Amino acid sequence: MKNYNTASTLQLLRETPITEQPLARLEKLGPAALSLAELLQIVLDGKSDPLLPLRLLNRWDSLVALGHASPHELRQIPGMTPLRVARLQAVLELARRVQTTEPSRPRINTPADVAALLMPEMSGLDHEQMRVVLLSTKNEVKGIHLVYQGSIHTTVIRVAELFTEAIRANVPSIVVAHNHPSADPTPSTEDVAVTREIVKAGQLLDIEVLDHLVIGGSPARFTSLKERGLGF
Repeated sequence: MKNYNTASTLQLLRETPITEQPLARLEKLGPAALSLAELLQIVLDGKSDPLLPLRLLNRWDSLVALGHASPHELRQIPGMTPLRVARLQAVLELARRVQTTEPSRPRINTPADVAALLMPEMSGLDHEQMRVVLLSTKNEVKGIHLVYQGSIHTTVIRVAELFTEAIRANVPSIVVAHNHPSADPTPSTEDVAVTREIVKAGQLLDIEVLDHLVIGGSPARFTSLKERGLGF
């Protein structure tokens, strides 16, 4: 179980600019970019008690474990008022209903399968994004996470951040994708350099990087760097 250092975390939160706090990050990057603790802070309206999500995660170290907590157990956590318990239960129940009503997870067999998942959202963007697709041992999609938004280049990307959610989800492989707002999906020299660094990091972490896609704009097109042997 993780044990968050609440004293150092509180100091860090106090020093965090308001533009980098959870609500601002949600508005700027979308919910996929937020950590579990940040999402819980928003759900629980924890601005007045920013350590509340960490107290919950010190007691239950995953969303699954938290989902099995009883209302009585939740109320034992300092700061968990009846309203906050109700909000958390409602969100967890919504998550359960999504799981039971959604179709089976898509399976990735080719670069085109990944492109089909991502192009509807990414091909029309007027700015660059980089997303990571998490895959199971059967190549089923376990999640898609936005990791960067804006200008994507080697001086901005911290390669370790690309693997954060993959490590948390304990997946064996990922696919990386980013878009070119110019509509031309031809990989740049910078794209190849970034890919090479990502692949090396994956080898160190024992997480296979199956591909890196570059997605173009309208009309939607894509390029697989793996198929072209660029960076792999």
